[in-house]
Amino acid sequence: MLPDAGGGKKRIDLLVATHQHEDHIKGLDPEVFADIKIGNIWMNVAMDENHPQAGRSHKLRGFAMRAMRGFAEQNLALSPELQEMVAMYGIANDGAMEGLRTGLPEANGIEAKYVHAGMTHDDLGIKLQGAKITVLSPENDIDHFYLGAEADETLRGLSDATAEFQARAAPAANVAPTNISAADFRRLQSRMLSNAFAFADLDGKVTNNTSVVLLIEWKGKRLLFVGDAEWDKKFKEGKSNGAWNTMWNMRKKLLNKPLDFLKIGHHGSENATPWLDGSETETEPSQILDAILPIPARGAAKAKAVVSTARKNYKTIPRSELLAVLGERVANVRNYSEALQEKGLDPRKLPLFRDFEKEFIDSPQPFRTDCELLLTEKLFVDVEIEP
Repeated sequence: MLPDAGGGKKRIDLLVATHQHEDHIKGLDPEVFADIKIGNIWMNVAMDENHPQAGRSHKLRGFAMRAMRGFAEQNLALSPELQEMVAMYGIANDGAMEGLRTGLPEANGIEAKYVHAGMTHDDLGIKLQGAKITVLSPENDIDHFYLGAEADETLRGLSDATAEFQARAAPAANVAPTNISAADFRRLQSRMLSNAFAFADLDGKVTNNTSVVLLIEWKGKRLLFVGDAEWDKKFKEGKSNGAWNTMWNMRKKLLNKPLDFLKIGHHGSENATPWLDGSETETEPSQILDAILPIPARGAAKAKAVVSTARKNYKTIPRSELLAVLGERVANVRNYSEALQEKGLDPRKLPLFRDFEKEFIDSPQPFRTDCELLLTEKLFVDVEIEP
């Protein structure tokens, strides 16, 4: 479906790597794109190893990466969710980042660009007619907005715990050292595991919140692509913040309008699309949702949305209750209980049906790739936006 670029190649004018997680960069191998001419490559500024306002975030990621790779080498018995967390820091990520930073740019005679909130396609050397692309997130000061002022003390404590564990641990995996009792070593190992996964979780949150968020305005339509941006209850200056809260407080003029299309963030996760989350009172996240996807006052909804999702190791991805909430606000919806039964499929066979699907499978939901795959046997969902 891509246009021809000449010389037997197809063409992609803009390739955006939203953030440095395996499921968002894994396929960005120069060999995969050998027959495709790429015009521009964008990454978020946190992916710039030399970005001066992401030093502490890089330090956090470095520790998390070393710890997770160490656990992978030890073949520890971990839950599926923790195994997936370890996998996110695998060596394959290094190759993907190398491809983004040097391989793909060199192959296409271009320079990859690190982008931050406030930039537009004009600033980044792309000429468009009848359209505008604006970067809404992340803010340039990564450490200030997404890690916060308390990070130094936290990182120091982590380094101390790491040093203690490494000083006492034996070279062989899962073998207790002789300079500490077996019981004390198990407690120390448990503490280290707990600390390491806690900080890997924090790094994952920072990485998600530095996702490139793009607002595309095209012939009067507003389309929002949010990567894995997360939300918190409220924005706090100088603290660890969600990207949605930061956008709402720093870029409200652009965000505070209804959308025509939303690419639902983070595979339908409960913390990636602002909503009330069971609260009966208005919150900052609910204000954001009401602004971008207001409940239709009368008549049918006009906005559209789609979520790329599958319920695997993270059991609340997707959060079906959230999808039901969004189903009240968008036009392209489906009752998947009815649709699957019409196809001769049993909705009760969906993964973890009783725990997470049963209560909401009869509610209209935006198109979701896991159920659409069962219905159409396609790995993707087409959404048409009329100009």
